[in-house]
Amino acid sequence: MTDWTALIRDVPDYPKPGILFKDITPLLADHAAFTQVVDELGDGLTFDKVVGIEARGFILAAPVAYRSGAGFVPVRKKGKLPADTYAASYDLEYGSATIEVHADAFDPGDRVLIVDDVLATGGTAGAAVELVRRTGAEVVAASFLMELSFLSGRDRLPGLDVRTLLTV
Repeated sequence: MTDWTALIRDVPDYPKPGILFKDITPLLADHAAFTQVVDELGDGLTFDKVVGIEARGFILAAPVAYRSGAGFVPVRKKGKLPADTYAASYDLEYGSATIEVHADAFDPGDRVLIVDDVLATGGTAGAAVELVRRTGAEVVAASFLMELSFLSGRDRLPGLDVRTLLTV
């Protein structure tokens, strides 16, 4: 496993006071690091579709889907998808939110990999798991670039194969 921490910038008090934001844009700008991250997020797994969680999850999930020959499914903030949706609400480290997925995004039995940039409290990932399962599809794993282990987000994903490339 590679240590990409030098390519992740800490931004204090963003998006609000007391939050230390992990900015991955320097990592994304480094071709070798970005390629390796994309390769490792889905490594060793078999899946039909890749869920990317808005917004930075899109950046990582779409190339994972492309590389793996799988479909890409966006999970978006409430009100951003044009057709019928399923919704799930959750709490995060600095508020609450609702995410949605198109009701017809998965076929029953689809094997789904969930990809996002950060596993923090586990609220967003847990809501995405709920949405996928509600459609009759199966979540095979959730892969994250980094985990903020002090927030214990993995505890909100019991029985799920949770993979992270960095732990901070």
